Amino acid sequence: MQDAADAPTGQWALRITPGRGARYQQIVNYIEQAIGDGRLRPGDRVPPQRDLAKALGVDLTTVTRAYAEAKRRNLVDAKGALGTFIAAPRAELAAVVDMSMNVPPPPAQVDFDDMLRRGLSQVLLRSDPHLLMTYHLGGGSPADRVAGARWLGQMMGPVEPSRVVVCPGAQAALAALIQSLTRPGDGIAAEPLAYPGLRSAALQLDRKVVPIECDAAGMRPDALADACAAGVRLIYLNPTMQNPTTHTMPMSRRKEITRVAAKHKARIIEDDPYWLLSTDAPPPIASIAPELTCYVATLSKTLSPGLRTAYVLLPEDGVTGEGFLAALRSFALMSMPLAVALSTQWIHDGSAQTLLEGIRTEARARKDIANRWLSGIGQLPPTGIHVWHTLPDHWSAEQLTKAALAEALRVTPSDVFYNGPTPPNAIRISLGGVQDKAELSLALRKLATLLERRPAYHQVVV
Repeated sequence: MQDAADAPTGQWALRITPGRGARYQQIVNYIEQAIGDGRLRPGDRVPPQRDLAKALGVDLTTVTRAYAEAKRRNLVDAKGALGTFIAAPRAELAAVVDMSMNVPPPPAQVDFDDMLRRGLSQVLLRSDPHLLMTYHLGGGSPADRVAGARWLGQMMGPVEPSRVVVCPGAQAALAALIQSLTRPGDGIAAEPLAYPGLRSAALQLDRKVVPIECDAAGMRPDALADACAAGVRLIYLNPTMQNPTTHTMPMSRRKEITRVAAKHKARIIEDDPYWLLSTDAPPPIASIAPELTCYVATLSKTLSPGLRTAYVLLPEDGVTGEGFLAALRSFALMSMPLAVALSTQWIHDGSAQTLLEGIRTEARARKDIANRWLSGIGQLPPTGIHVWHTLPDHWSAEQLTKAALAEALRVTPSDVFYNGPTPPNAIRISLGGVQDKAELSLALRKLATLLERRPAYHQVVV
């Protein structure tokens, strides 16, 4: 443990930068990042508040607020006259660090609690509370569709609001599209590694997933053409920072896929939750072939799962609309009015964009942490929220997943995503669900240590 003389403010490579968020939040972010990369360790003393305020040229109240927030996040412990120290990791009984669920991380340099309070107050100020608590016809109000068109415009360019349908999450949208575009027994073309919700919806609706061979660019057009010639008329793609592989399909392959679909009169479902987290993704397939493509974009992966709001951009021909809405209403009568109203408010007042930028920044920082601790993960997109990690030969995905759980770490094995007999030897590691970067860094370091070991084999004697 450091004493007071060992914790001068000069050792902190921290500068308050205008335009980088609230000053107190910059101090908290620095503490969290320094813990994550090992510059600050449990037991290290942080500078006295007055000394840090003087060194940074800020008010004492700014540092006081920063230390209070750091204490709330369990980053520091205040010990009265002894000073304030970096806290030891929380040791909760049966606590599991969950890296199995793909959710966006807490946004950097954003006071989410304050944003939520202000957003809800504006919704209640501008809306009739009774209307927020009653039944609504599915598909979204005109104002909600306009907000959806504005959000989708970031990927697609100008969007006609009449083509936008507001849905209670991407899974409901996906199931309704499958139900309206196929019949029982039909096949759905997909890459062998695909979002598990596709298989779940297909199974429930008595459809089957038809895995299409891939190469380095993604789904092979010749293999897709063979499937379409055999009767497949619906194609599922997750072409940008794909779940689980993080692969992004290049523009040339996107065009080849659309040519195959057009030739065989097949529809495309483009499930694109991560496009806004990418820095260099090609335009969506829906912008190349708007007459063929149903485009799905959820706020759950870019803003917050609690919003339970997804936007579907229907094809230009209008044929899909009524059947899709009827299918959606058959099992999800409506989206949550309050959540949709909050989404609409945030999109129109700019809060959604602020939140998105904070999540992008945090995702970049978390990917850096993953790169620090995990070897062999190769080239990764800079702002994704998950990692596809190929395992060393001495571990199988099943063994590693069980061993990680015994170490209070939860990851996802490849068989959850695979449509076929022999899944690749890999796991998906989600980076957003862990509340703070320091805890994530400790978890990834523990996982890296586990990967270096060999599994324990126990021989049972009968």
